[in-house]
Amino acid sequence: MTNKTGWNLDNSYARLPKEFFSSLNPTPVRSPKLIILNRTLAKSLGLNDEELQTSGVEVFAGNKIPDGALPLAQAYAAHQFGHFTMLGDGRAILLGEQMTPQGERMDIQLKGSGRTPYSRRGDGRAALGPMLREYIISEAMHALDIPTTRSLAVVTTGESVYRETEQPGAILTRVAASHLRVGTFQYASSWGTVDDVRVLADYTLERHYPEVVGTPNRYLSLLREVIKRQAILISKWQLVGFIHGVMNTDNMAISGETIDYGPCAFMDVYDPATVFSSIDTQGRYAYGNQPYIGSWNLARFAETLLPLLDENEEKALEIAKEAMAEFSDLYRHHWLTGMRAKLGIFNEEQEDETLIEGLLSMMKKYRADYTNTFRSLTLEEREDSNLFGSTEFTQWDELWQARLDRQPEAKASSHELMKKSNPGVIPRNHRVEEAIEAAEKRGDYSVMERLLKVLSCPYTYSPEQSNYVMPVETTRPYRTFCGT
Repeated sequence: MTNKTGWNLDNSYARLPKEFFSSLNPTPVRSPKLIILNRTLAKSLGLNDEELQTSGVEVFAGNKIPDGALPLAQAYAAHQFGHFTMLGDGRAILLGEQMTPQGERMDIQLKGSGRTPYSRRGDGRAALGPMLREYIISEAMHALDIPTTRSLAVVTTGESVYRETEQPGAILTRVAASHLRVGTFQYASSWGTVDDVRVLADYTLERHYPEVVGTPNRYLSLLREVIKRQAILISKWQLVGFIHGVMNTDNMAISGETIDYGPCAFMDVYDPATVFSSIDTQGRYAYGNQPYIGSWNLARFAETLLPLLDENEEKALEIAKEAMAEFSDLYRHHWLTGMRAKLGIFNEEQEDETLIEGLLSMMKKYRADYTNTFRSLTLEEREDSNLFGSTEFTQWDELWQARLDRQPEAKASSHELMKKSNPGVIPRNHRVEEAIEAAEKRGDYSVMERLLKVLSCPYTYSPEQSNYVMPVETTRPYRTFCGT
């Protein structure tokens, strides 16, 4: 089975000190059924997608362990809404690391695969709806060119899980550059030794940042590289209106990927205060706060590295502060560069930030849809709306056109840049819910399949997108839940 399927697993994480994980197998399920398989991703991993549809189902369900796997649950800690606690993979099992034909090392993790030593009082299982949600959103993020974990497959288990109601159980197979988190380092720092932190840092460097291993202070280089990747990642979130919803430190991946799609959603009406998560009652993780929370989380990461940065505690703290000071400038640079591209601007002028903020201010005032405003500008379609019908917009438009005229690139080039920078379609919240409801209540997966097809090419501006671009009119605020 294994040779035909193409599993080529290594287990470098299992070679770390035993304190970092617990070895155990997934809990078998009664009657697994494959719901969806990401065939393109499977092929890129060196897996036989035809075999995965048959013999692979038992692996996705946790009923069979592929050759070479050493299943384990990872230990980590976290600041959850600012409060520090011990955590770990409470319902996830890392099977191993698939070595791809391209020489990449990718974690293969089963999510919803049963209890672990870190489950606390949880059942270790997952419901179908949240697993489909993660599949849809993570694949949409990949298509939007945003670093992300990805989804290989979802299987139903033939068993029920009980949350507020009885729901069909499911397991998601998640693929990631790694599942190393800020919380992993917090765990090592709080419950391990300095040597444990050093071992984890060296492992991280070799796995994700080998190019800086030979630098004079490789641990400072590690900190700076993680800061750099997070600045890029969060700027990309902001540019498409993505709200993660639960930016706890265990949900910040050291690789720079978006990880854990619990209460996430995409913003419709532009408002920096937008919150979707039902448990974020104080707006800690609101859209406009995401860059600041990213910086706060990175400061917690820096704290774990202090003993490695310098033997002198005060000097180590100064080194960390200097590195942390780079985040805001890096984030702002990448965000401004992205916003310029969304407006077809190639070069830099000092007044660009004022131009950008002027548009955003109007969008907030007139409750304009974030994605569709930039879509309309890209298509040069000014539909009848409060924003486009205002005197303020007319004045802003004149400034924008003058700005475009001052750059050497032709208007046609600006138009193409905008098409590459402004998605024509995003995973609209009501469309995601529609797909999940059809699957849960009727066993109809065609709604999700059509949605995934449209989301796979967000920058094509194709006719197929037309039915998926509009938000839904509702008087009730949209709410999401930490179901994943």
